[in-house]
Amino acid sequence: MEPTGPWDRDRVDEFLTDTHVPVRLGCHTPADDPWIVSLWFSWDGAVHCATSADADLVAFLAHDDHVSFEVSTNDPPYKGVRGRGRATVSPDEEKDLLRSLLERYLGGVDNPTGKRLLSPEREEVRIRVEPERLHTWDYSKRMGSGEG
Repeated sequence: MEPTGPWDRDRVDEFLTDTHVPVRLGCHTPADDPWIVSLWFSWDGAVHCATSADADLVAFLAHDDHVSFEVSTNDPPYKGVRGRGRATVSPDEEKDLLRSLLERYLGGVDNPTGKRLLSPEREEVRIRVEPERLHTWDYSKRMGSGEG
């Protein structure tokens, strides 16, 4: 799928692979209220997140698997990728995805957050978002960085 906006698919893949900010994932609750959460993610043409099996988000996605998402820089010049797609939830019994996300965001699993999230009592799931649309923006030129 080709994104709309200033970036081609290769630039989207590069940005989503190299950027280490959370994805903002939007969904609907069973009462049809909008809901948004920020989660660590990885990208391989789909968005992959991990969360607790008992998180509200898991129940919301069971009700309605349509989601929106955004990954963007937090500091100027602002740029990023947003889209929409469908989410699937599956067990992460060995917590492999969670381990890889701890490596990506914290540089390893040997830290207080890793110890808490990897505790044997915690049941983990994978969330995979298959994009149906991607849109990019890059305000580098208008914000004076000369890029974009």
